[in-house]
Amino acid sequence: MVLLPALCYSEDYFVRTRATYYGSPDCLGTPTGACGFGEHGKTINYDANVAGVSRLYKNGTGCGACYQVRCTNPQLCTENGVKVVVTDYGEGDNTDFILSPRAYSKMAQSNAAAELFAYGVVEVEYQRVPCRYGGYKLQFKVHELSKYPNYLAIVILYASGKNEILNVEIWQEDCKEWIRMRRAYGAVFDMANPPMGAVNMRFQVQGSAGLTWVQAPNIIPSDWKAGVAYESDIELE
Repeated sequence: MVLLPALCYSEDYFVRTRATYYGSPDCLGTPTGACGFGEHGKTINYDANVAGVSRLYKNGTGCGACYQVRCTNPQLCTENGVKVVVTDYGEGDNTDFILSPRAYSKMAQSNAAAELFAYGVVEVEYQRVPCRYGGYKLQFKVHELSKYPNYLAIVILYASGKNEILNVEIWQEDCKEWIRMRRAYGAVFDMANPPMGAVNMRFQVQGSAGLTWVQAPNIIPSDWKAGVAYESDIELE
């Protein structure tokens, strides 16, 4: 288990902005979000409290970050608001958050959701909060577009705490060196012609102590398959 200190951000206090919501037939997140979480991004084990962001996307390093978002109209909204996970990129009418319908409705007081939806865009304030996944440890999912054995793309799931994953590298045994994967988009890292055999990885985490490399030896088996998530013993804090 790897315990990392919480990351101190400018979002550690409440920041004023605006939020809206997107259309969804099931009120869940979208499986085509820009972070690359796929079907997992519909709920991300956060009860579908997910969001698309603009400035907070940070070229993909903001994917998976958690925020407390609350609207500032006390007649309509609760004091605690809702906690959301970033799964997508999106720009609205001078908004920083485009929430799933489920997340947007949870900002409202009892019986006030319909009125809140009628506004369309609301004044909110937000702050960064730790992600909590109820015992899930870090998973390394082989992206569905991977092609064994010539193209490997991965996305890291369940990054708890207040951490950002900046880089991912694979150990090249014959060269005795770490080879950096490319950030393809969002939270997806890829590499053409990856090393054969079980995949040894390490990833760079931005935390309050600065930059930390966390190793995940043999985290992906030699016969890896597209679409499969491999669980580790790593838990970020």
